[in-house]
Amino acid sequence: MAIRAVAFDLDYTLAIPERDRQTLLNEASEAVDGPTLSREAYLDAHRRNLTNRTREPIFEDLLADHDTDASAGALADTYRDAITDAIVPVAGAEALARELREEYRVGLLTDGPVRAQRAKLDALGWEDLFDAVVITGSLEAGKPDACAFRAELDALGTTADETVYVGDSAELDVAGAHAAGLRAIHVLSNGAASPAADAAIERDALAERLPGVVAELD
Repeated sequence: MAIRAVAFDLDYTLAIPERDRQTLLNEASEAVDGPTLSREAYLDAHRRNLTNRTREPIFEDLLADHDTDASAGALADTYRDAITDAIVPVAGAEALARELREEYRVGLLTDGPVRAQRAKLDALGWEDLFDAVVITGSLEAGKPDACAFRAELDALGTTADETVYVGDSAELDVAGAHAAGLRAIHVLSNGAASPAADAAIERDALAERLPGVVAELD
């Protein structure tokens, strides 16, 4: 089946923070008189709360383990602002999406609360960059659950065998897309390619190499 669509992950695939996320988390918590929170604990809470419109449930989980009067809502807002201030596009990402749209439907499937992910797109100026945007905060489950990928296919109007998914996580993006029947391209920054990937590209070469790799898969 010919490829009709290319869908992307957002974080660490098309955009990255200029500053370390642990530092951003530390500064956000300190700003609201909160406790020290580890990035690992945050990621665990994030995975448990992929289907929410804001980060507040994430921080409610985290703060429940601490003796603190800090507000989860205030911490969520402060951290969101820190992330959106720090996020920058991967080199050539916007031009890549526009180039691909000349031949394919181009979508975004990103894990996380709706408000947080929309804020990133607003900060990047990418509100209209994609033909379809699906954020797992509006779904019943996030990646790697097949329902997330089905939602993206529905939004794109394509079938799994017509669609390529591009992402950096071996488990969430590559294995998840593969299990849902999509072809998967693994974006690498420091590590080996997933055996479930149909192709792999270093992130700093993504804009240059991806159109050719998609054409080869086609």
